[in-house]
Amino acid sequence: MKLERAEIVHVAIPLVAPFRTSFGTMTTKDTFLLHVVTDAAEGWSEFAADPEPRYCPEFVAGAEIVLRDFLLPRVAALPRLTAPALAPALASVKGHELAKAALETAVLDAELRAYGMSLATYLGAVRDRVPAGVSVGIRDSVPELLDDVQRYLAEGYVRIKLKIEPGWDLEPVRAVRERFGDELPLQVDANTAYRLADAEHLRKLDAFGLLLVEEPLEENNLHAHALLQQRLTTPVCLDESLHNARDTASAIAMGACRVVNVKPARVGGYLEARRVHDVAHAHGVPVWCGGMLETGIGRAANLALAALPGCTLPGDTSASARYFAEDLTEPFVLRDGHLPVPSAPGIGVEPLPEVMRRFTTGRSSLYGG
Repeated sequence: MKLERAEIVHVAIPLVAPFRTSFGTMTTKDTFLLHVVTDAAEGWSEFAADPEPRYCPEFVAGAEIVLRDFLLPRVAALPRLTAPALAPALASVKGHELAKAALETAVLDAELRAYGMSLATYLGAVRDRVPAGVSVGIRDSVPELLDDVQRYLAEGYVRIKLKIEPGWDLEPVRAVRERFGDELPLQVDANTAYRLADAEHLRKLDAFGLLLVEEPLEENNLHAHALLQQRLTTPVCLDESLHNARDTASAIAMGACRVVNVKPARVGGYLEARRVHDVAHAHGVPVWCGGMLETGIGRAANLALAALPGCTLPGDTSASARYFAEDLTEPFVLRDGHLPVPSAPGIGVEPLPEVMRRFTTGRSSLYGG
């Protein structure tokens, strides 16, 4: 393949309800889609981060510059464009994994469409549907939280994840356990909100039989997470601290985690995400696919990853209606607690033109055309 054109389409889609974590509150999914045109096929992807660098260092405006000025010129210079060729070509650009992931995914989508192969088949998926969990943000009160959990369970979600932070942890977890019982698969996500000095407080979570506590301490501090895991019965799951397969191998060897959350955007794309999965799976460490409030474009590709053999825990691949009254693609609908893995070529979905028009806030040509 050869790159002919690339553009970004800025979109802003209201969330059905505010989503609060220890980083802040989101009311709109405000990001961009990357659209590439090659001489063989077209491809789409979604930039996973936000307008502000709160969850991670990357942000929308910065990613646009990096794509336009540094990544796409290197891709356009390749004699033959393939997704596996991107990482070596882009290695001289340090960091910017989410921007690289957006580019790799769009190219991979185009490449697989040209071959008539689905992303799930390419990655080695072993299931045609995956169990769906749901992430429940920090609420204003425990009764409000319980109402949310009740609604999601009624909708069929098979696992509940509660966002926590200091001052909103033991009470809501205890309330959910008392209301819905010990059999409910339940986990918590701190988004780096605690410190190792909070270990004794976090140990109190052991009483609730949680699947895991996700990224409790500052990111990239594998040593502190290893020390914390020694003091907890609850498995520590790492998310923000794992940037590639090498980090994953180090974290497992150090005993810093007993579960891995792989987010393809965070590790630079689906090819590296597959390697993260393989490292964890080879060590017997459960894997699950995390989410970043993606539209159908990002959700479709995540479902392909979530269908890999090592992904033995339900991920955050919730139905479209969990976040959006109207998705950019045909909606993903929960059935019997599961979501279907797209089987059409590439990522398996395309933006709906009329919906795109309504939610598009701007377009920028990055290369060609």
